[in-house]
Amino acid sequence: MEQIELKDVQGLIIRGYSGLRSAYFVLAKITDAGRFKIWLGHHVHEFTPGDIRPKSTAINIAFTFSGLKVMGLNQGNLGTFPLEFADGMTAPYKQAMLGDFGNSDPANWEWGQKADDNTHILLMLYAVDADSLNSLYTGLKEQMDTNGFTEWRLMDTTELIKRKEHFGFHDGIAQPTIKGLNRSDDDSNCVAAGEFILGYKNEYEQDNYSPMVDAGMDKANVLPASTQAPGMKDLGKNGTYLVFRQLEQDVEGFWKYMESKTLAPDGNCDTQQMIGLASKVVGRWPSGTPVVLAPEKDIPELDDKNKFEYRNSDSDGLKCPFAAHIRRTNPRDSIDTAKSTSIQIVKRHRVLRRGRSYGPPVATSMEPMDIINASDKSGKRGLHFICINTNLALQFEFIQNFWVNNPKFGGLYDERDPLIGNDSNPQETRRTGTFSVEEDLVRKRFTDVPEFVTVKGGAYFFLPGIKALTFLASI
Repeated sequence: MEQIELKDVQGLIIRGYSGLRSAYFVLAKITDAGRFKIWLGHHVHEFTPGDIRPKSTAINIAFTFSGLKVMGLNQGNLGTFPLEFADGMTAPYKQAMLGDFGNSDPANWEWGQKADDNTHILLMLYAVDADSLNSLYTGLKEQMDTNGFTEWRLMDTTELIKRKEHFGFHDGIAQPTIKGLNRSDDDSNCVAAGEFILGYKNEYEQDNYSPMVDAGMDKANVLPASTQAPGMKDLGKNGTYLVFRQLEQDVEGFWKYMESKTLAPDGNCDTQQMIGLASKVVGRWPSGTPVVLAPEKDIPELDDKNKFEYRNSDSDGLKCPFAAHIRRTNPRDSIDTAKSTSIQIVKRHRVLRRGRSYGPPVATSMEPMDIINASDKSGKRGLHFICINTNLALQFEFIQNFWVNNPKFGGLYDERDPLIGNDSNPQETRRTGTFSVEEDLVRKRFTDVPEFVTVKGGAYFFLPGIKALTFLASI
């Protein structure tokens, strides 16, 4: 097994900083590349590597394609980056692939549009508490303008209780385990390091194509030689690609819909049926317990909420609907092939999720009935979705295109992901989604599912290794 060079990997890849509960995401523009590179060179040692578990604060940095251009990479070097990264998230053909239509059209985004050249770098700040975070941020902010870069958007985050997201469901359970980190897990959930870190074997037992620079540019000789082209240095080694999407959640709309579809005969809210339908949509109960293990009611005390399969226990989708969010974003063993082959296919399309919620919760308890009964549901809230992958086309974009927004996923006819799918494609007449709950005799079919999530911004970033940061500061 390959040994991961943790000292050269930015720590966000290795751990999600769950112990550092406060976070800011800072989008910044490089205004003077020369001054910024001097600053970067002086502060490379302050970017948190993967070989330590920070107890107080952590900071990592990533670059957009335009940011790398401003840093001084020439056209030939930039041409070694994948087209998916170079084109970004808002190229016209990406709309159909990612499902960014209607309210989620990039033309409506608050940041990240193709014409927006302000985003060069993403600074990710983490701290154990709000005071420590503000201290870290203030120190960074004071260094910016005089060192060739300036903040143009600060994105706050919110710590929600019990690791729940704004809809009220326990999140972040089904994370893949990176092979080579000596962490115990079932083989079905252990994924080759090369799926998440450049320079290592992926699930095809191959090296992903890594961006390169001319050897002569590496005057300090910090980069390893490229194994893919003679006379070149490997800029991507121990780096990866980071996807950032700001997803606004319509929490009130979500629960109002669930309530309206499950009213008791007397017209009152049927709490059990309402939460049951919402859980079928998600594929888990609010506690995180998968519905495939508890189809009738939540079992919060269930110990292992990630150890389950679909093929033998729910091949007909009677427990967890085929269209449910978690079933289509991680189909596990349910692809229509042999079990081992299905697991292998899915491993080639996994991502590491590193997102954080933002905005005030509707109810601080995060309990569904408290959310429903809250007197004030105003305010914007959602998820700063962040994921890590080495192949944008085969991982994040594949999941969005072939699993989330594919109406024929898993043998379905016209059902996209009911939680995060987009049904505003202008080529279709219908503007609402469809969701079916299979039952023994007659299925329940909902044909008016609104969109509960709206994209408000996004971009692709390159998250370099520590040595690559040293190189970028020197060119």
